[in-house]
Amino acid sequence: MTLIQIAVLALIQGLTEFLPVSSSAHLILGSVFFGWADQGLVFDVASHLGTLLAALVYFRRDWLDMAGACLKTPQTAADQRHRKMAVLIVLATIPALLVGGLAPDFVEKYLRDVTVIAWTTVGFGLLLGVVDRVAPKTRTVESIGLRDAVWIGLAQACALVPGVSRSGITITAARFLGLSPDAAARFSFLLAVPIIAAAGTFGVYRVAAGNAGIDWLQFGIALLLSFLAGWVCIAAFLALLRRVGLMPFVIYRLILGAALFWALY
Repeated sequence: MTLIQIAVLALIQGLTEFLPVSSSAHLILGSVFFGWADQGLVFDVASHLGTLLAALVYFRRDWLDMAGACLKTPQTAADQRHRKMAVLIVLATIPALLVGGLAPDFVEKYLRDVTVIAWTTVGFGLLLGVVDRVAPKTRTVESIGLRDAVWIGLAQACALVPGVSRSGITITAARFLGLSPDAAARFSFLLAVPIIAAAGTFGVYRVAAGNAGIDWLQFGIALLLSFLAGWVCIAAFLALLRRVGLMPFVIYRLILGAALFWALY
C-alpha cells in the first residue's frame, strides 16, 4: 500500500465508523473506484485499533465509571446505573459475536459485493428515515433495559452485511424503541467498543497465525489517522445530531445508493 492509499482509507474508516453510513461499504467502494487492491489484514487491524481508541478516549468517563462500578460492590444509585449499563453492553454484544464467529467466510465470499452494498445502502437508509420520522423521541440512555439491549444487539448482528452500517442499524433499532436520537447515538457508540475490540483481536490473531509482515510506519499512520478521524467524527456527529437530526444521513445514503445503481446498470 502507498502512503496516499493508507491515508485515504484510514480517514474513510475513521470518519465512517461512527456515522450511520457503513464504514465497510465505503472501504470496499473506495478500493473499487480507485482501483486499489484489497487493503489487507494488517491495515484492517490498525484502523480498527484507531477507531477503538477514539471511542475509548471520547467516552473515557463512561468506561471508567462502568469499570469502577463492576470492580466493587455498588454503593450509590450512580454505581448501580453504571453497572447496569456495562451488563447491557455485554448482552447487546453477544448476538453479533455469535453471528460473526459462525459466518465470517460466508460474508467475505458472498456479501462483499457492490450490488449488495447498493441495496443495503438504500434499504436500510429508508428504514432509518421512516423509523426516525414516526418513533417517539422521549427515552434516555438511562431508561434502556434488558429487552431493549437484546433487540439492539440482534439488530447489530445484521451489520456484518456491508452497507447495513453498524451504527446505522443500532441507532435505527434504538430509535424504534423510542430513544431520542442523542441517546440512540450514545448507546450505539458505547456498543461499538466491544465489537471493534473483538474484530481487532481476531485480526491480530490472524496476523500472528499467518506470520504476516508488518510495516510499522504504515501501521502507525493508519492507526493515528483513523484515531483522529474517529474522535472528530464522534464529536461532530453528536453536535450535528442535536441541530439537524438524522435526516441528512438518510438523504446521503439514498444519493449514494442511487449513484451505485447508476454505476452498476
